[in-house]
Amino acid sequence: MVVISRIFSRDYGRLQVAKIICYAVRRNSSTITQDSVQESQNNKIPEQNIEQKKVISDRYRFIYPEFLPDPDPKYRNSLREKLERMDMMARRIHVAIPEFYVGSVLAITYSEPHAPGKVNKFVGICIERKGSGLKAICVLRNVVNNQGIEVVYELYDPAIQKIECLKFERRLDSHLRYLRDAPAEYSTFPFDMEPEYLPEGAPVPVNKIKVQLNPRPWLEKWERQELKGITELQLSEKRIMKAKAAATPWEKYDLMKKYRETIPEEEQNDILDEVYTKLHEMEITKRRQKLKRSFVRPQKTG
Repeated sequence: MVVISRIFSRDYGRLQVAKIICYAVRRNSSTITQDSVQESQNNKIPEQNIEQKKVISDRYRFIYPEFLPDPDPKYRNSLREKLERMDMMARRIHVAIPEFYVGSVLAITYSEPHAPGKVNKFVGICIERKGSGLKAICVLRNVVNNQGIEVVYELYDPAIQKIECLKFERRLDSHLRYLRDAPAEYSTFPFDMEPEYLPEGAPVPVNKIKVQLNPRPWLEKWERQELKGITELQLSEKRIMKAKAAATPWEKYDLMKKYRETIPEEEQNDILDEVYTKLHEMEITKRRQKLKRSFVRPQKTG
């Protein structure tokens, strides 16, 4: 409109008018293309951020499950959960909690006032990991002097001085409580066990071993839990009928039950994105410390 008003306000020739209109059209088209490119770039940026957040969330959801709150609404409190996450991050600065899963062999050193040296160390296989926030726990099991011993540790207990992952792997089931009814060979680990190192970036190894349980009686009714890490059980017909009667195969199709027992994915992404930066910095410092070598001053000869 500005160009047309200038043409009519002044006496231009036909050639000059054509040149003015062509110049105006080219200028407007160039500005439109620049705006369209900027808009397309601005539209691509949030998509990249969304994809990046998804990658971060999927990776950290399994490495740090205790940062996710309890799905039971009776134990939910956003302010308490945020304060607990802050305390957990502060605790991780002093004590490195490595990545581990159910089936990994851990060595935990903790303060014990009645032990010699006021320090005790326990080595065992992680048979269960549960809880959220500062209430997150792991259960270690080992057989000492033909006696099964289990110790429950709170991961963020101030008495814990060091946590080492001696054998990094996971099993087929979400818990290994059935090792209580299995032979001792599946739960026996030496206290001087040397750590097994994996190359950086390698996937988590899965141990597909099948455990042979002892004869009944058992501590739990294992045939009703759909376990993959045990061999086929030899049961009586009466026990098989009871297990079939107590089975609830329709629950795996109950979407509302899954929703009530889990945290929504959007909320998980918000929580994990909140703690990602600090956890990532801790991982970088750990890698740098591993690469550092102790300097030995050469001795003079002669």
